[in-house]
Amino acid sequence: MTQMALVIDLNVCVGCQACVTSCKSWNTSGAAGTLADDRPYGEDPTGTFFNRVQTYEVGRFPATDTVHFPKSCLHCEEPPCVPVCPTGASYKRASDGLVLVDYDKCIGCNYCAWACPYGARELDEHRKEMSKCTLCADRIDNQSLPPEDRQPACVMACPTSARLFGDIHDPESVVSVAIREQGGYQLMPEWGTKPSNHYLPRRKVEIKLHEDELERIENPLRVDGKLPKPALHEPSLDDVTSW
Repeated sequence: MTQMALVIDLNVCVGCQACVTSCKSWNTSGAAGTLADDRPYGEDPTGTFFNRVQTYEVGRFPATDTVHFPKSCLHCEEPPCVPVCPTGASYKRASDGLVLVDYDKCIGCNYCAWACPYGARELDEHRKEMSKCTLCADRIDNQSLPPEDRQPACVMACPTSARLFGDIHDPESVVSVAIREQGGYQLMPEWGTKPSNHYLPRRKVEIKLHEDELERIENPLRVDGKLPKPALHEPSLDDVTSW
């Protein structure tokens, strides 16, 4: 069975929020309907987002590091949000494995949000309906778009190509190759939900500097060091020259 998913490379994500804004822009005007966005520039902003980027500082000073962690619905292969839905609004699409919400059936009871261990669902404050990432189903299904554009908005917007999209059940897909070759992992696999989205771990890069690289080549001190200098008891250029 096909299982479409995202693979997110934490090593190159810079936390620019392009994925967040492009997701909001596309989905608030698309099939998902308008998404709440109250007081965006006020003291207490609130709104509905399918995708959020959380930023953490790890390590201990002075050896600290900043990690940007994008998080959205993981489109689990065993989604706990589906069986708890009393109306059948939450379902897993058989054709590509996406976990979606039928807004005509959703009553906003929050059962699915409570069942999700990842906190990936948000109740829209205006519509009183549950909302979540759809992997831009209306884009990837749109045959009028060129094949290269049939990808989630967040993937198209990422300036560092930190987000990959494809079928994780196809061993030759770009996402499967990335998972296999770069140690991709699932988020909290101990819950048994089999999340489809994977993350590529951050990789420590050791920087080796030679002693002669600690000074810039154009540093005039390196040039001056090769010039003859007066002895301590001899007058310097400043002592004998009138500027």
